[in-house]
Amino acid sequence: MVRSPFRRGVAEGLPFLVIMVPFGALFGVLGVEAGLPIAQVMGFSVLVIAGASQFTAVQLMLDSVPAVIVVLSALAVNLRMAMYSAAMVPHIGAAPLWQRSLIAYFLVDQTYALSVSAYEDRVDWGIADKVAYFAGTALPVFPAWVGSTFVGAVLGARVPDEWALDFALPLAFLALVGPLLKTRAHVAAAFVSVVGALALVWVPWNLGLILAAILALMTGAEVERRTAARPVGTEQRT
Repeated sequence: MVRSPFRRGVAEGLPFLVIMVPFGALFGVLGVEAGLPIAQVMGFSVLVIAGASQFTAVQLMLDSVPAVIVVLSALAVNLRMAMYSAAMVPHIGAAPLWQRSLIAYFLVDQTYALSVSAYEDRVDWGIADKVAYFAGTALPVFPAWVGSTFVGAVLGARVPDEWALDFALPLAFLALVGPLLKTRAHVAAAFVSVVGALALVWVPWNLGLILAAILALMTGAEVERRTAARPVGTEQRT
C-alpha cells in the first residue's frame, strides 16, 4: 500500500521516540539539578528545541562558566542548524513563508536527517509532498521531546541512577549519523570529528568540540572537492 508523504513521515519519525523520550527526560533532570525552575527548563525545550546546545548550556552553567561563554557555546553548537537550513532550501525554498517559518522552528537533527534522506530517495515529490513529509516527521518528535522534558523536570532527583538515562545522548546522534554516512566525504568528516573531539578534550569550556567540528567540515569539503575532480564514472559511495 502506498502511503502519503505525511503518513510516511509519521511512520519514520515514530522510532525516534525510543531515543527522544529518555533524551528529553535526562535534560529535564539536569535542568532542575542546575537550579532552574521547571518553567525555565520547559522554556529551554520549547524555545530552543536543540538537545545538544541545551545540554551544553546546562553543563556550563553547572561548571559556573561566565554567562557570555554559555550563550556563545550554545550558539556555536547550534550553528549546524544553519547548515541544515541551507541544505533544505533546494527542496522547500519555494514553499509559502508560513510553511517555511514552521519548518525552521521544527528543524532539528531528527526531522532534518529523515527529510533529506527521503527527499533524495523520492525525486518525484513536489514541494507540497516534501512539506507534508516534514510535518509528519515532526508530529511524533516534538511532543515527545517537550513531554519527556517535563516528566524529567518534575521527577528531578527522584529518577534512579540505575535508569542510566544518559545512554540516550550518544545513541540519539549515532542513530542520526549512521544512515547518512553514504560517501567518502561523510566518512572522512565523521572520523576527523571523533578523533578531533578526543584529542581536544583538554580545551576549556568544551570548545574542543567546536574546533573538532570545524576540522571535520574542512576535511569533508576537501574530500568532496577531490572526489568531484575525478573523471566521470568514478565510484563515490563507500
